[in-house]
This record gives sequence, structure tokens and C-alpha cells, in this order.
Amino acid sequence: MSKKIFIDFKRCIGCRACEVACEMEHGEARIRVFEFPDLTTIPFNCRHCEKAPCLEVCPTGALYRDQDGAVAFDPLKCIGCLMCAVACPFGVPKIDEVNKIMDKCDLCSERRAEGKLPACVSSCPTEALKFGEINELLWDREGSFVSRLKEARERGEKEPIYLL
Repeated sequence: MSKKIFIDFKRCIGCRACEVACEMEHGEARIRVFEFPDLTTIPFNCRHCEKAPCLEVCPTGALYRDQDGAVAFDPLKCIGCLMCAVACPFGVPKIDEVNKIMDKCDLCSERRAEGKLPACVSSCPTEALKFGEINELLWDREGSFVSRLKEARERGEKEPIYLL
């Protein structure tokens, strides 16, 4: 299982720090925050699908899976045919109008090579964006939940009822 960015929609406050950090890192934001007034805000980026249709239709091999499992992009191989944009079920790859080639999130491959988190994850003030393998993140979340229950019990509080 590859590492990805997971989004906790309940924690997102729509501050757009992720967009700003991404734009500073790459010159253009590869993550977008969608606002639904009076409802919620949702940051959205490439899902780095396990069976990535964009990768499968790329005729030049410009899209490839890197050593961490991210769907990465080689701009020198891209011919700007837009097949990846058509194939992506989320419409994530966008054309770079200046260079006439595609552009997409690569989970900040250069930052990851330095042992850093993707820029959007590092900048999120509410930790709505998490980077890791899904099982690691779920285990951390479960551990946090159990810790809160133990602390509540140690303080003599009744166990709250949780709906799952």
C-alpha cells in the first residue's frame, strides 16, 4: 500500500494554507479547496489511485509510479495530448498553458526525497491533511480514540457513548 494524502473534512477550516504552500513549492497550486457556502470546504488533490487511469492512458510514459507509489510526472516526456485529463475520474491533471504540457500533484517528490512531508500537509494548521499509508493513519486514529477513553476513565468520567 502506497502513501497518500488523506483529508479529514471535519478538520478543514478552508484557510487555503495548503493551496498557498503548494503554489510556493511548485509555482501553481496542485491542490484546490472547494467551498460549499454554509456547508463545508473540501481540499482536493490527485488521489494517486492504485489503478490510475491517467497512468494507463499516457502514450509517452510521462506519468509513472515512483518508488513510494505516487503517480509522478516527467514533463520532458509529456506531449500535452490531454489523455490523462480525460481519463482521470476526478479531473485532476491540468494543462500548463505556458508550456502546453500537463501538470499534476506528485506528492512533493523533492520534499519527500529530503524526508519532508508534502508542502500542503506541512502547512495545514488543523492537521486536516495527513500523509501516510491508510492502515498507519487508521491505527493512529484508533490509538488516539482509545487514549482519550482511558484518560476519561482515569479522571473518573463516565464513558461517553459513541455512534460508529
